[in-house]
Amino acid sequence: MSPVRVAAVEYLNARPLVEGLEDQSDLFDLQLDVPARCAHHLHDRSADLALIPSIEYLENPDYRIVPDLSVASEGEVASVALFTTRPVTSLRSIAVDSSSRTAAMLLRILCAESWEIEPKLVKLRPELPVMLKRCDAALIIGDAALFLEHEEKGLEKVDLGEEWTVLTSLPFVWAAWVGRRDALTAEHGRALAAARARGEQAVDDIVARHCPDDEEQREIGRRYLRENVSFGLDERAQDGLRKFFEYAYEQRLVQVQRDLRFYDWPAE
Repeated sequence: MSPVRVAAVEYLNARPLVEGLEDQSDLFDLQLDVPARCAHHLHDRSADLALIPSIEYLENPDYRIVPDLSVASEGEVASVALFTTRPVTSLRSIAVDSSSRTAAMLLRILCAESWEIEPKLVKLRPELPVMLKRCDAALIIGDAALFLEHEEKGLEKVDLGEEWTVLTSLPFVWAAWVGRRDALTAEHGRALAAARARGEQAVDDIVARHCPDDEEQREIGRRYLRENVSFGLDERAQDGLRKFFEYAYEQRLVQVQRDLRFYDWPAE
């Protein structure tokens, strides 16, 4: 059996879900990339399984979700945020890091449902000075948002995870393991679950490897992985994911609605 080709997000928040997978070359051929590229690899079949931004699941009716594994948050997420000097309700333009469609769609939903604004969204590289020169606010995701010292720059940080939970009283699912229906076996599923278990126990080591030269960043990273994000996909998280898809469809940000369909391997 050939190893499954896997694309996973390179950010810190995904590292607990891939802990040790690189050592299981009989099962997985792992590559790391930004969220949008991981989704692209799955969509164009250069990957069999990918840790993708949650909205990308809607792209193919054949996709299945690996049960009980995701990158989720309830309340403040810390790594997906708007940075601005203006009140959020007065924003006229927002520069968007296009590395993740999920963050951009969540931003559109919050603009309409929470802040009642219709700003112009401009896709730009995630370079904060350039973004804020062009627009009133910048959407930054991943490690860049997590470690940005915004107060020193005189910026307000508007956390999109917190805003979502205020709006819905639900968690938000940022990413999930998704593959085609026949891509994985039960053995792969067990290995992915074991990776999560290892990762949750190895937070200190993961952060030390990810931020080897900065103790302040390591402290932020440890707190982030233990307090801001979680790695399961329970019923409330699934409800949050369904609500996100519902909003996206109602606002015509996506053209289809799909049920959540999971891999259902035979009991052994």
